[in-house]
Amino acid sequence: MKKGEYHLVVFVWVFNSRGELLLTKRSPEKRSYPNKWDPTGGAVLAGENSLQAVQRELFEETGIRAEQSEFEWIETYRRAGKNDICDIYFLRRDAETDELVMQEGETCGAMWVSRQELERMIAQDMVAKPDAFRYRQLQEKLAGYLK
Repeated sequence: MKKGEYHLVVFVWVFNSRGELLLTKRSPEKRSYPNKWDPTGGAVLAGENSLQAVQRELFEETGIRAEQSEFEWIETYRRAGKNDICDIYFLRRDAETDELVMQEGETCGAMWVSRQELERMIAQDMVAKPDAFRYRQLQEKLAGYLK
């Protein structure tokens, strides 16, 4: 991209009724952070808006279908050192991990984690570094979602 150009990236943090966060495992084929755990996300495609992209990414990477009205926009930020503008959404959804459909080349596993489990995974370097950083920044906003 040229100087001053950006592309839009979306992330969705999915929480179940038990106050757990859905993490997916990045495929070992991924160039960045292979085999690390993170919330679902990806790039917005040409012609899509942010909501359309988050809806598509969630379905592609997990098989979870959600209406655009179900996503709660949390914040927009610019990733330091990158040409990315990122939108974060929260979604409440109960789903069994054995019913999720992983996207070949993108995701290879899924699990629900509590706050304590997520913090342990971050300490053990099991979570992609940008997502571990974002978790720390979202602490206040996560209060009503993650137990």
